[in-house]
Amino acid sequence: MSNQLYTIGHSNHDIDKFVALLKGHGINALADVRSMPYSRHTPHFKQKPLKSILQRYGIRYVFLGQELGARPRLESCYVHGKALYERIASTENFKQGIKRILDGTKKLDIALMCAEKDPIVCHR
Repeated sequence: MSNQLYTIGHSNHDIDKFVALLKGHGINALADVRSMPYSRHTPHFKQKPLKSILQRYGIRYVFLGQELGARPRLESCYVHGKALYERIASTENFKQGIKRILDGTKKLDIALMCAEKDPIVCHR
């Protein structure tokens, strides 16, 4: 059986519901692809608390916001403050992030996580 790659938005879920969604789909690794891994409205989704909570449930956490986030630090990826996703996707950082995900799916069921509930309005 091959491993799966999922996508999830933490939205405003409480942490128990969020973990139940992950466990219910057999996800054993979460790749955080937020450029800035924090949330004012849902503090349990800040990087440190989230990583700790997931570890308690046997779910690995890896931060890939620098590689796969929608707001990289490279000025060349913007025109007038607007992110250019084709440029982002052509960076070495992005390619390395994709490679890490693909390598990870050889062993794990992974969910890419960002904040938005609806993946249609999210870069993930």
